[in-house]
Amino acid sequence: MEMTIHVEILLLVFAIAVIMGAVANKTNFCTMGAVSDWVNMGDRGRLRAWLLAMAVALIGVLALETSGVVALATATFPPYRTPNFSWLRYLLGGFLFGIGMTLGSGCGNKTFVRIGAGNLKSLVLLVAFAAPASYLMLWGSLGDAGFFDRVFNSWIQPTAINLQQYGIENQGLGAIVAGLAGIKDVARAHLIAGAVIALFMLVFIFRSGEFRGSSDNVLGGAVIGLAVVAGWWITGGPLGKEWLDWAQLEAEAPSRVAVQSYTFISPMGDTARLVMSPNNLLLVNFGVMALGGVIAGSFLYAVVTRSFRVEWFANLGDFLAHAAGGVLMGTGGVLAMGCTIGQGVTGVSTLAAGSMLAVGSIVFGSALTMKVQYYLLDDMGFVRALRHALADMKLLRKPVAG
Repeated sequence: MEMTIHVEILLLVFAIAVIMGAVANKTNFCTMGAVSDWVNMGDRGRLRAWLLAMAVALIGVLALETSGVVALATATFPPYRTPNFSWLRYLLGGFLFGIGMTLGSGCGNKTFVRIGAGNLKSLVLLVAFAAPASYLMLWGSLGDAGFFDRVFNSWIQPTAINLQQYGIENQGLGAIVAGLAGIKDVARAHLIAGAVIALFMLVFIFRSGEFRGSSDNVLGGAVIGLAVVAGWWITGGPLGKEWLDWAQLEAEAPSRVAVQSYTFISPMGDTARLVMSPNNLLLVNFGVMALGGVIAGSFLYAVVTRSFRVEWFANLGDFLAHAAGGVLMGTGGVLAMGCTIGQGVTGVSTLAAGSMLAVGSIVFGSALTMKVQYYLLDDMGFVRALRHALADMKLLRKPVAG
């Protein structure tokens, strides 16, 4: 019975990820592309699709929590609503990830979609750079300590803020509002805050007639958002409760057995760990199945529509950019505790303040990188290109010509 529960959970996770991969391929749902369209062309279509995914996921989680079907306390993976507000971790990790996804031509989810569609550049990025970096951050060691603890956590953790010292239950926006306003009913404050934010997001999204007329953008955002809701329901609902109860009793339970939904950076490291120990099937977890499902879904769509195309690096510079992008994605994504889906949709669906901080930092890092790349095309030095990019973003005065 127990193993049946385990397999059933994983098959559901895989099936939903297949749908995500196919729809993302069809609709060209891409968070890096959304930032690029906005920064370079002023087009907010795909940005609204990303926001729609957030809004749908948020509404779905509010419904699941209000009805009592799912309880997202601090015991989730990752711990989105932890009272330990590690602001520097979110900012630095998000910034590094934003740079990486721009250099690597796509976020974690888009990397898997591109692999399924025949892009060998993304495959090399994943296998040779992003997955090893993620594995090192999650499972690697340096001397007598974990790599992450020694290189990052030793100086980031002291900057973290324990919100409970200030009477705030956790970093969910509802809990923050309740703590600051002296409201005892945290659940009600969370529901109201979430409903207001979701309403404003939907108004912004659908006020655009061009967006309303784009079936692909609407479909992409809706499906990604619903997939995240489904992930929370699968692991936090009745079936997930049996799964969690079993894991607490079994010494050899699968890793990452927790209430969770879709995220695409830690699965890279988890998959690398599985490849290193292929006989240990207990390492096949939610993230590994999600990764495989997105690739499979994109591949099936590409084959059916005859859009499968093999793509390779244009030159050495293209390879080096993807290599650097992969390392920064794997490192920054683990540091930020998620990517543009893991924090941008799944994390935002919990109204975690850290998720919103990470998303803002990801967008900033990506936009800044795009601006710098643009000015480097004019044969500027890096420092001057960076100054121009920061000036475009209203963070510095425009450099004097000459």
